[in-house]
Amino acid sequence: QQTRREAPASRPSPAVVEPPPISRTITLAEGMTVKDLADKLDTRVKDVLKALMERRMMMTINSTIDIDTARDIARQFGAEIQTRSFEEELHEVESEAVDTKDQVARAPVVTVMGHVDHGKTTLLDAIRETRVAEREAGGITQHIGAYLVPVGEKGEKHVVFLDTPGHEAFTLMRARGSKVTDVVILVVAADDGVMPQTKEAIDHARAANVPIIVAVNKVDKPGANPETVKRQLADLNLVPEDWGGQTVFVEVSAKRKTGLDLLLEMILLVTEIGEHKANPKRAAVGTVLETKLDRGRGPVATVLVQDGSLRVGDNIIAGAMVGRVRALIDDRGRALKMAGPSTPVEVLGLES
Repeated sequence: QQTRREAPASRPSPAVVEPPPISRTITLAEGMTVKDLADKLDTRVKDVLKALMERRMMMTINSTIDIDTARDIARQFGAEIQTRSFEEELHEVESEAVDTKDQVARAPVVTVMGHVDHGKTTLLDAIRETRVAEREAGGITQHIGAYLVPVGEKGEKHVVFLDTPGHEAFTLMRARGSKVTDVVILVVAADDGVMPQTKEAIDHARAANVPIIVAVNKVDKPGANPETVKRQLADLNLVPEDWGGQTVFVEVSAKRKTGLDLLLEMILLVTEIGEHKANPKRAAVGTVLETKLDRGRGPVATVLVQDGSLRVGDNIIAGAMVGRVRALIDDRGRALKMAGPSTPVEVLGLES
């Protein structure tokens, strides 16, 4: 006798729940936690944790969530995700917090450019020695590629000079989106005239859309002819003011230290029109000018603080690097507790 086995009754398949239609877009930075996602979705944390558990992901409120998972979870709640870097997120939070009434005038930032033998570094050293050594016994020890120089009778105003390692570095900074400089000083030797690198520097300065001041250097040398330089630059659309143009020309001698005060005055005059302001009460934002690995101090970054105030103990992010400010050292080797807007400092404390 054969027994016919009864076929089991087929179970009803669970109803597939369709996610709600996408009705909004939220922004998430990399490294956000489950709580951050819930806050952005405007929902309870336990609902987000439940959605994660359904995906067999056991997480807590403070677990970091990767962007792909966050995107899938957000769709369940009818949201699309836009991603942005941590720096962009911070920057937006910062710019929202900026109060215009807290803004004060800041020192203009000057980049010195020109042909290789036309005396850029000598000019910078001359400016530093005359302005800084007047006020300070012991002279200058540090060379950090950026200097804060006092200007005026009592040194009440300041100008920041950047010693660019080359035009390419200047362009690289610009390509990374940082507007570092307010004015470019183009150094041209009076006995040599316009050279290929001079034209290159003009192109870089024009691309950065900043005013150019021409420093005609080596006017003390025999065979120096500033008029030839003016004529050559006028052909490149840098017409001197005394010829009816817009460009400020200053004749200087870096060796004899003549014309330097006039050059500093002209920098202040040209930059006053731009009214450069910053807010010292916000967290610092700036640009890394150069970095090196120092045997005794570890990774050292030369940073130009452009807005806000950087303090010892602050956490910092530079690209993919993070760290905590262990020390701030100015261009004269002095330790600072805080660096305000338009201050070049060496920063110790980055991880690498």
